[in-house]
Amino acid sequence: MTLSAEPLTTAPPDAGVAGGKPLRIPLPGKAITRRARSALLTAVPLAGLVLLWYLLTTNQVVLWLRFDKIPTPGAVFESFRTQLGTASYYGDILASTRRILIGFGLATVTGVLIGMAIGRSRTVSALVRPVVEVFRPIPAIALVPLAILLFPTGEQGIVFITFFAAFFPVTVSTIHAMHALPKVWEEAARTLGARRHEILFRIALPGALPGIFSGLSVAMGVAWICVISAEMISGQFGIGYFTWQSYGLLDYASVVVGMLTIGLLGWATAFGVELLGRRVNRWLPRAVR
Repeated sequence: MTLSAEPLTTAPPDAGVAGGKPLRIPLPGKAITRRARSALLTAVPLAGLVLLWYLLTTNQVVLWLRFDKIPTPGAVFESFRTQLGTASYYGDILASTRRILIGFGLATVTGVLIGMAIGRSRTVSALVRPVVEVFRPIPAIALVPLAILLFPTGEQGIVFITFFAAFFPVTVSTIHAMHALPKVWEEAARTLGARRHEILFRIALPGALPGIFSGLSVAMGVAWICVISAEMISGQFGIGYFTWQSYGLLDYASVVVGMLTIGLLGWATAFGVELLGRRVNRWLPRAVR
């Protein structure tokens, strides 16, 4: 066997070029710098709010608003540290989170299915959409007396109110997402021999998911507002009940702890919905960041 003395061929000059443009490979250092910058931009306004809160409450400023009776950040921090050592605080958080997950989950399933049916069928739209539009303007918190009469336990009533609050943003966003789909997608699928259920679940639903997740993000915020309000009115536990009970005991530092806990829980659940939306809609050009 003879070995060839020809030199090894090198990569062509256009290697690493796609469509005439050089491929940009993100460097790890740049990714870390970008994350640090994003974290800094998030922390700066929060730190500014805490500093403003400290200055107003420490100096007991009284202008158009009264800050002489508002607890200082130090008092709230001490109350928060105390609550972290009690089992009831975690029990209230778990109760509110469970109500949100059940009510929001039921609203997601039913809202998407009903929204798809209304968006895809003129008959269903004529029959069902008027009912949706009649009930949609009713504030969910106004149903608390009715929920007390309808359901045997307060837990079921609060879950129902949470479901009612989240259902309409999900349904309406699904309807609009269905109507916004390009007709050419369905026509092309039919030309290629796709059946009706294949068009529905492989064309219409994936194409509508970006709009549906926009409605889910709105629904999560509305659900938290209503579940906290329901807990304050008719609940026996939950973070809303904890906040209202603290107000009744004139423990204003714990009231602020409850408010901040609600904000953090809402932020975490909304981020979870957004993260899920990025993964599901990763086919979008800017879905993954």
